[in-house]
Amino acid sequence: MNADAPHILIIDDEPVICSGCCLVLSDNGYTASGCQTGKEGLKEAKEGHCDILLLDMKLPDMDGMEILKAVHAEKPGIPIIVMTGYSTVQNAVTAMKLGAFDYIAKPFTDDELLMAVRRAAEKKRLVEENLSLKKELIDRFGFSNIVGEDPQILRIFEEIKRVAPTDSTVLLCGESGTGKELFARAIHAHSRRSAQQFVAVDCSTLVSSLLESELFGHVKGAFTGAVQDKAGIFEVADKGSLFLDDVANLTMEIQAKLLRVLETQEYKPVGASKSKRTNARVIAATNRDLKKMVGEGTFREDLFYRLNVFPIFLPPLRERKDDIPRLAYHFLRHFSRKTGKRIKGFSDDALELLVHHDWPGNVRQLKNVIERLVIMADQTTLDLIYILDHLHRKRIGKKGAIPETLKELKALKKQVLEEDFGQTEKAFLIQALKASNGNVTRAAKKVGMQRSNFHALMKKHNISAKNSP
Repeated sequence: MNADAPHILIIDDEPVICSGCCLVLSDNGYTASGCQTGKEGLKEAKEGHCDILLLDMKLPDMDGMEILKAVHAEKPGIPIIVMTGYSTVQNAVTAMKLGAFDYIAKPFTDDELLMAVRRAAEKKRLVEENLSLKKELIDRFGFSNIVGEDPQILRIFEEIKRVAPTDSTVLLCGESGTGKELFARAIHAHSRRSAQQFVAVDCSTLVSSLLESELFGHVKGAFTGAVQDKAGIFEVADKGSLFLDDVANLTMEIQAKLLRVLETQEYKPVGASKSKRTNARVIAATNRDLKKMVGEGTFREDLFYRLNVFPIFLPPLRERKDDIPRLAYHFLRHFSRKTGKRIKGFSDDALELLVHHDWPGNVRQLKNVIERLVIMADQTTLDLIYILDHLHRKRIGKKGAIPETLKELKALKKQVLEEDFGQTEKAFLIQALKASNGNVTRAAKKVGMQRSNFHALMKKHNISAKNSP
């Protein structure tokens, strides 16, 4: 007998029914067992292994409805097929309302029994497959896939838990590279729509004439090249989630049509005379200040308020520096596995450099840098010198931060010296000591410095010859 075959439990007080059903089911690849009292059957259904339950409605010691309610409440994943006489079909209808999957009327044929069991087994398989896919989706795009323990990130997790089960529109705001699509997928994964499509569209990559067709579809002959009807993204995403990235790039004309969809759930394909309906849940994202754009007249105020139902602000990486080591090691492990390299980690100095870097491209930039470092690595530990060789650091202050007074100029010069030149100076000392096997005198002579000056720099950067690499 196949160990993976569904097990059917039969609860019926007639021995001939129990044995007959067991025989038919066993001959057709199932495993089956029978119980002839309600109490015994209820205990077996609750405590034993049962994939499908065949339940008689009239038992001498218990009402079948009681067993149905108890099993359905405790083990809702078990399909229950009720067995009833022709004169009590109404009971079967009541049972269906209480959670029974199907019913068969006595006396039933072998084919009727097998057909009901097959339908129940298929239903159970589909439910389990759906749950498995949902779990896989949550595992892939759930919170465990988003690296971060910063209070701001933890707060975002809580916000997503609250808004995901609803159908409310979400607006993700944050700089480029902060992971807006990743958070959008997390919202979808934790929603009631998780088994449906997640469709992402970058509003900045399409010209307005094409974007309307992409969003709403078109009918044959709507324009040159429209040789057949084409479904739009709103139709594809129906009952699922639609992620609109970079909504600030939408033209005013498209904004008006998007507003209509959000308000009425109706849209008209290009060239069509009739409207279509959609039940897509919209998650929008932007790296620009939409409220400011409203004031400038480049973004519709009514659309802004329609999108801004539940705004979530994603912090830039420079505001969650404590997460940089976690992210760096996460990407290091990922790309080490991908390339087949065995890289243990970063030296303390190298990690410090990564933490203090400005990261204007945020998490995306950090990920790209780590990928490049792993590809080029020929050692098991990535040290400061190696990081400096591959990390293109900014050499000027932030845009718009040009000093206006001599005091500000001196302060910026000090900052640049400490952040940029200080790291390079430290790497210079470490490299010289490595080349001289930790001998300070030889290292100083090799680089053309007096030993006392070289030693003073070592002291400044807390470098010990004994502990140098």
